[in-house]
Amino acid sequence: MKTQHYLRWSLPAGFLLAVAALALAVWSYGYRQALNSLAERSAADLALASDRVSTQLQVYQELAVLTAEHPALADLSSPAARAAAADLLRAVADKTAALDVFFAAADGRVLAAAEGISGPQVADQAYFIRAMQGAMGTGHAVLRQDGRRAYFYAAPVFQPGGVRGALVVAADVNDVEQTWRGSLPAVYFSSQSGEVFISNRAELLFWRRGAEGQSPSVTDRDFHAGHEIWTVQGSPYLPAQALHLSVDLPLIGMTGEILVDVAPARRIALLQAAALAAVCLAFGAMLFIVMERRRTLAEANAVLETRVAQRTRDLSAANTQLRREVREREEAEAALKRAQQELVQAGKLSALGQMSAGISHELNQPLMAIQQYAENGAAFLERGKAERTGENLGRIADMAARMARIIKNLRAFARNESEPMGRVDLVQVIGTAVELTAPRLKADQIDLRWNAADCGGPVHAWGGEVRLTQVFVNLINNAADAMQGQVEKVISISVGTGPRLQVRVQDSGPGIQEPEKMFDPFYSTKAVGSSEGMGLGLSISYGLVQSFGGNIRGANTGGGAVFTVELEPWREDDEKKGDAA
Repeated sequence: MKTQHYLRWSLPAGFLLAVAALALAVWSYGYRQALNSLAERSAADLALASDRVSTQLQVYQELAVLTAEHPALADLSSPAARAAAADLLRAVADKTAALDVFFAAADGRVLAAAEGISGPQVADQAYFIRAMQGAMGTGHAVLRQDGRRAYFYAAPVFQPGGVRGALVVAADVNDVEQTWRGSLPAVYFSSQSGEVFISNRAELLFWRRGAEGQSPSVTDRDFHAGHEIWTVQGSPYLPAQALHLSVDLPLIGMTGEILVDVAPARRIALLQAAALAAVCLAFGAMLFIVMERRRTLAEANAVLETRVAQRTRDLSAANTQLRREVREREEAEAALKRAQQELVQAGKLSALGQMSAGISHELNQPLMAIQQYAENGAAFLERGKAERTGENLGRIADMAARMARIIKNLRAFARNESEPMGRVDLVQVIGTAVELTAPRLKADQIDLRWNAADCGGPVHAWGGEVRLTQVFVNLINNAADAMQGQVEKVISISVGTGPRLQVRVQDSGPGIQEPEKMFDPFYSTKAVGSSEGMGLGLSISYGLVQSFGGNIRGANTGGGAVFTVELEPWREDDEKKGDAA
């Protein structure tokens, strides 16, 4: 019994120890690989920062070499020549953002300077001594006047027999740092004495590693897989554990160094070890509970089958309900479409009813004239006046043609159009609407101003001829209704072309009382019980124009109302689209 108990717990314990050892090995390997990758990236960042600093300072070196041979510096023996040279150097400094540009004689006296930051004598400066040896001199210092950091380039100026002086350019180190400050990990450049002179972290300036009482401080240096790891304290802006790399920069006489946080590398290694440990523990746990899962699997399977059966029944019922709702919606849409078509036809018939009296009068007049001309023709025929008889027969033919045209327009307007949309001549459609409403306008003594000749020919739009005719009949009738009781009754119709065709129907009535409601169904300003309509004309017109892809809007003009119908111009691809539909 004790042996079984011992085996029961010794196997999991041994498994856990093996997992811990394996995880430790994976962590060590992963940390080493992450450090190698981090070192490669950090070396590239350090090289980039070093090249950037060297390149920016190189500009001032070239400036010193080019300015050294300027003719204005050839002879500085007189005060006037030194003043002119100082003006030149000041202009050079202003244009290049240099702290100072000055010329020093062979004995170290500064003869001409832009700012004079180095004082009257530079004979003891290392960069000047180097220039006097015939080579490019470099150096750096902190200015006494304002504490700014300057980097100096001294170009020797030669004369027969030796060096007669040096042209010195002082670069503003702070200006050099502005372009890369904070863009990389902590990067700094230290002099041969170990003091940091250039850095993208302000807290590292003038810091010297190993100096007493400085912050930050390096408390420990460790080497892991050939990489130097520093432990840094005393700065919230520097990593606590940092990879340290350095590179010599002989061109500027400094050493470039970088500190990169190794916490990401530690996290990567830890995640790898944790992932492996989790996989192993999960595998062990699966082995440990496999028997228990076998027992519960049958019960879970039975419960699952029951739930699946119930869910299948629910889905079948929902599917049946959805099919029923889809069928009801399709039936409702079909009924709505039929109702809309019937409403449009009812609107046309209502308009015909309003125009019936005038149309009857228009047909009655030609009939009476035909009767009169027929009687006159018979009388002329009995008298043997064949020429006069022919004139009467011609007039009878004209009257018959006029009646046929009126009846044709009425039949076309009254039919239930089902043809697809296509090319429609707006001028012809407006002309038909004018003919249909002419009797009513004549009876109401309304002046209609419409001239088809102003359009210059056919204007083709995309739509349906009969439905567009109904739109303009409704607009003309509404305008006529609005002007009941007016002294001056004028309706003007005009057609405008452009990206979209525009037809304006303007009246001289009292205007629109409630513009926001004018396209609502059954909205009317007529008296209740009036025979003038049910307030569906504008609503029907709005729906018809929308079906053509157009728009209709109304507005008050101060002297009446104007309705603008916007339509798409007809194009050949529209005709193909209509045929396909």
